Amino acid sequence: MKTAKDYIVFPLDVPSSSQAKSLVHLLANDVGMFKVGLELFIRSGPELVRWIQQVGPARVFLDLKLHDIPATVQRAMAQVAELGVYFATVHCGESRTMLEAAVKGAGGRVNVLGVTVLTSTSPAELAEAGYRERYSRDLQQLVMKKAAMARDAGCAGIVCSGQEVHSIKTALGDGFQAVTPGIRPVDGGVTADDQSRVVTPAMAVRRGSDYLVIGRPIRDAADPREAARDITAEIQGALTVHP
Repeated sequence: MKTAKDYIVFPLDVPSSSQAKSLVHLLANDVGMFKVGLELFIRSGPELVRWIQQVGPARVFLDLKLHDIPATVQRAMAQVAELGVYFATVHCGESRTMLEAAVKGAGGRVNVLGVTVLTSTSPAELAEAGYRERYSRDLQQLVMKKAAMARDAGCAGIVCSGQEVHSIKTALGDGFQAVTPGIRPVDGGVTADDQSRVVTPAMAVRRGSDYLVIGRPIRDAADPREAARDITAEIQGALTVHP
């Protein structure tokens, strides 16, 4: 059964295996999942992924954002599936065929998440890349279009901001997983009326987020374990009110 702690995905955004292992030892029993990104995976490889899985109950989210021709993506995802990770990412990109290849390569052994639009991408950059004005000026329309493509290709869900979660769940169903970055605890100054892309854990859960990527508020806290436990309590409060 999924608990409040299991909503928390902690990103291991550090450059070395030793730093990553220190954080895993510290937080293995207080978060639900560790996210391994491209930099750390290139440095430490599959060995670190296997090590994390042996240390404690937390799962692994391998965030490599695959993007290549369908045959290459399918073979790469098959290798990812061999590692036994829970989530793996692939860019929605230009082709539903590539997403379908990722799902086929996963073979039901790993949950494939589509990455719709990177948070660093601006409307001006999308226009320069040739996107139609309706999508370059309205990022939410583009996110929704790519999310639907990912769902239709068989992906388990997408990575999206807290502002997009409700619309995605309404349009694509509660079973389509939403993993939300940009999370800040309630004591971080985010209010219920905040319109930025940053939301609190409780706000994200109420909107329908299935997993919350929370890095700095835990990592930079005086006591990271206590910070993770406080966030778990906030999530539990939201689940109690809106189970």
